Amino acid sequence: MKVIIIKTLLLSLLLMTLSHGVISCDYCNKQFARELNEKRSGSLVSKEMLLAMNNQMPLSAPVSATKSFKTQTSPLFPQIMDRDSKLSIPPTSFVPQDSKADVICKISLEEGESYIGKGVMFKGFTTDKKIPGPTFFATEGDIVEFIVENKGKIPHGASLHMAYTQTSKYLGKIEPEKIKSFKFRVSYPGVYMYHCAPGGHAIPMHIIFGQYGMMVVKAKKKFKMEEVMGKKPDVEIYLIQHEFYSSGKEAVDGHPLYTVFNGKIFRYVDEPIKAKPGDFVRIYFLNAGPNLISTFHIVGIIWDYAYWQGNPENIFTSGQSALAGPSDSWILDFRMPPDEGAYLMLSHAVGSTDRGAIGILMCDKNADTPVMIKADGPEYSTKELAELKEKSLRTISPFEPGTPDIDPVVVFGPDSKEVTVKIIGNSFFPKRIQISKGTKVKWLNEDVFSYFEGEYAGIHDIFSISGEDKFKSPLLAHAETFVQEFKTPGEMKYICTPHPYMRGEITVVENKNTSAKDYWTMGFSLSAIIIALGLFLRRK
Repeated sequence: MKVIIIKTLLLSLLLMTLSHGVISCDYCNKQFARELNEKRSGSLVSKEMLLAMNNQMPLSAPVSATKSFKTQTSPLFPQIMDRDSKLSIPPTSFVPQDSKADVICKISLEEGESYIGKGVMFKGFTTDKKIPGPTFFATEGDIVEFIVENKGKIPHGASLHMAYTQTSKYLGKIEPEKIKSFKFRVSYPGVYMYHCAPGGHAIPMHIIFGQYGMMVVKAKKKFKMEEVMGKKPDVEIYLIQHEFYSSGKEAVDGHPLYTVFNGKIFRYVDEPIKAKPGDFVRIYFLNAGPNLISTFHIVGIIWDYAYWQGNPENIFTSGQSALAGPSDSWILDFRMPPDEGAYLMLSHAVGSTDRGAIGILMCDKNADTPVMIKADGPEYSTKELAELKEKSLRTISPFEPGTPDIDPVVVFGPDSKEVTVKIIGNSFFPKRIQISKGTKVKWLNEDVFSYFEGEYAGIHDIFSISGEDKFKSPLLAHAETFVQEFKTPGEMKYICTPHPYMRGEITVVENKNTSAKDYWTMGFSLSAIIIALGLFLRRK
């Protein structure tokens, strides 16, 4: 009896903990590590993941599933640093961590909501409570200190594309309420992406969920257009193209619901960017993706000069568009023609254009220039966001059910004795189902990502947090399944304990509907009765 009471109390405590969003990721990781060495020993999953772990360690320090290479101290290599300082190319970004910083950048990472326009709320992950995060600047050769504070309830981290050195062991997997910092030299000028990177499978997931931004490393060398024009730009536009997803499956398949510039659907249609006729305009363009290719184009404009990745050495003359895959970037220089009107900015991959990636560069003689437009997403006060949420028409979220128009209940009739819910992209698919009493639900883990430092990638479970039928699956690796039969009518909700933001819902109903087989049986029986009655009356 005491054992039952203790188990009940522990289950209640775990439910309360999860309902308040406290992460159980580390516990699940350690549990799975033990399984690899014990219960799963000899399995393909165990062999492959343990091999991957040891292959990712320094040769001098092979490890088990429970030990991390982050505990290893990295030695300095002064001979390499001395060699690089004498080369005709810039050194890498590595600097001793006690170096003095020229530029300090700080961000917070958290889970949250953002209003993305046209009546749509997005529930995902944010940087400084916005999507995209803040725009940062440094000059070629500067030493930058990048500080990351985790204000969320799950681990976050940072990957810095402008750093030509290791970043994950300094800024990876930052636990809730913790702060980490990293110093590095920005060796090459350009337009760079930074994004959340807790490690492993969580790296692509946190990008999909909305955590990214732009950093521009200014060149010491003049750009060709500045030499030709004899001045700096009159209009500077920092522009990120990026995508919003309503499910993990959409994200993995690369089918966003919306594609936008700087955080809002048709943001620069509603708020056109203005320039005067003859102004020298420069666009710092970054495709943050995370999936679609962009062919950025402005109707009525040909680039005078374009610089791939934003480096003045990578110069192209003229051009109608800038081809950019995810994390690709350009600096685009051109003049506004002496002809007033609206010049449309868009991706000429027009499917994404139709879903929000259009803006207007308005040529107006009365425009107030010089002007600078940053790539930051819209910012809202707590009150403003609450009002927008109350009036919004829909909510989308990659990892939990949105409004019913986005995530409707998928109804399975009484003929469906077993239905499948896939786990893909850190999301359940479908997120909401209705089944008849006695139906079995099979969860199938379709996440594939193997082990990488920071998180056991793609390892999930299913844990009920409400409803009569309580259940908890074991941790599932890729292609593994868990089956649960539902015998009690009612509504229930469940989560993945390693990733408690992943949520699904099941409604179980009484089997009151008559199946096609039943109708056939009833019809046959009724026909037999009618025939028998006819024969009886004929004899009379």
